[in-house]
Amino acid sequence: MAEGKYCYLPEEVVEHMFHYLTCHRDRNAASLVCKSWYHIDRFSRYRVFVGNCYAATPERVLVRFPRLKSLTLKGIPSSYWNLLPPQSQWGAFIHPWINTGGLHLEELRLKRMVVSDDSLQLISQSFPNFKSLVLVTCQGFSTDGLASIASNCRFLRELDLQECQVDDRRGQWLSCFPDSCTTLVSLSFACLKGQVNFGDLVRLVARCPNLTKLRLNCVVPLNVLHTILLQAPQLVDLGVGSYAANPVSDTYNKLKNALQKCTSIRSLSGFFSMVDLCCLRAVYPVCQSLTSLNLSCSPISSTKLCELIIHCRKLECLWVRDTIGDKGLGIVASACKELQELRVFRHTTQFSGVTEEGLVAVSAGCPNLKSLLYMCRQMTNAALITVAKNCPNLVCFILNTAKPKLPDAMTEQPLDEGFGAIVQSCKGLKRLRLSGLLTDQVFLYVGMYGEQLKTLTIPFAGESDDGMLYVLNGCKKLKKLDVTNSPFGNVALLADMRKYETMRSLCMLSCQVTLGACKALAQKMPRLNVEIISPDVNNDRIEKMYLYRSLVGPRRDAPNFVQTL
Repeated sequence: MAEGKYCYLPEEVVEHMFHYLTCHRDRNAASLVCKSWYHIDRFSRYRVFVGNCYAATPERVLVRFPRLKSLTLKGIPSSYWNLLPPQSQWGAFIHPWINTGGLHLEELRLKRMVVSDDSLQLISQSFPNFKSLVLVTCQGFSTDGLASIASNCRFLRELDLQECQVDDRRGQWLSCFPDSCTTLVSLSFACLKGQVNFGDLVRLVARCPNLTKLRLNCVVPLNVLHTILLQAPQLVDLGVGSYAANPVSDTYNKLKNALQKCTSIRSLSGFFSMVDLCCLRAVYPVCQSLTSLNLSCSPISSTKLCELIIHCRKLECLWVRDTIGDKGLGIVASACKELQELRVFRHTTQFSGVTEEGLVAVSAGCPNLKSLLYMCRQMTNAALITVAKNCPNLVCFILNTAKPKLPDAMTEQPLDEGFGAIVQSCKGLKRLRLSGLLTDQVFLYVGMYGEQLKTLTIPFAGESDDGMLYVLNGCKKLKKLDVTNSPFGNVALLADMRKYETMRSLCMLSCQVTLGACKALAQKMPRLNVEIISPDVNNDRIEKMYLYRSLVGPRRDAPNFVQTL
């Protein structure tokens, strides 16, 4: 029926329509309308997103989309990332993806992948029109690899490194950009710890008139920043390096004058060194137009931070440490009425900075909030119910209390009702992380009301297999489920195995799943890859299980400590 309804449209018209479908999910849906649309999508899709690098092979992706130019890949599961030792060789290597004949990449975006210097060199030499490299939480490479990218990618527009583990072997990698390099639009190396050549940096910035994003690392001092700003007043996104100076010094006055000329800055981040309150006043004129402020890696005190935030009336995105305190969040609530995203990260393991009071204040003052990440000392049901009432448009809610299984700070009861209010009131909620003392009741709420939920993280929660079954049976759009230290076992795992074919992955760490159940699942569902790590030889219990759907069967690069069933 669909074939007859749509086949009369000329292919040129349909292809023109497809150009307006920028979301990969919309593209996927459109390609299923009929065979003609499938083939049009095949030859007109230049950007491809692969949420699990082991869900397909590079060869299969290239056959499906032969004109691929931009590739986005995700590798190591987020639940594994902090548990695997450095250089564990778990997998997620980028090399097979770029060492494929017929590939003509121009853009590559990677998250939690292993990237070697050889891979970066191959990229720089194999793709003559390569323009964009974005690495987020990647590891395995050094500044030698960056030097290869700088030397050989003549049309490079974007080099963005975020939270990567980079081996700093030479501080001269910026000098490898040739004098002919004038195309950079975005340059971010804030995660690098080593020295850079300041002269090379200034000259590179000066010859790139279209540079709008620049994020510096912690070694770049204020006097160099001042020189850079004079060369690039057009910057929109600025990441400040070291911010230490005498407020009566010539350096401070020059920086203040340079910042006043940077009228386009909308995003500010960095400030890796201790900040003097008087020196901080130099950025006040910029704050009036800011929409994004990221101080999650800055040691700035609560008092100084509050002084700064008062001037940021147009903020839509704010990342801070928990040292801001409940009082500081109250100032955020009164000053930042347009705030849509708030992330409060822990500064110490004690979670001493914020409580439910700060969260309630923000929810009352910032009704447009859509995304919340909140690491706090304690929480209450009343606070969560208030947040649900004040912020019904939440799409992402991530809560992390100081200790696992922490009850309501006022009543000592489980936090079931609070999270129940969140999933019931926030109809568009897509990502949720639970925290605190929770019974199976909360999972009943999640299954009943989490209609749009796609990602759920469950640490130290639940009472029985029923909790997990409520989620699997109720959350029809669930794609990713991560469970840690919870009592879910074989009954929950095997009850509805067909559900896993509609999901991207299931990760269970330190639960009650046994090797026998995992083998049974793998045997009955051959299109799923079931990987296990560290089985307990005494009671058959599995310490780590990672389940994901794949079009190509078991992966070929699994290390010895990973067993594929």
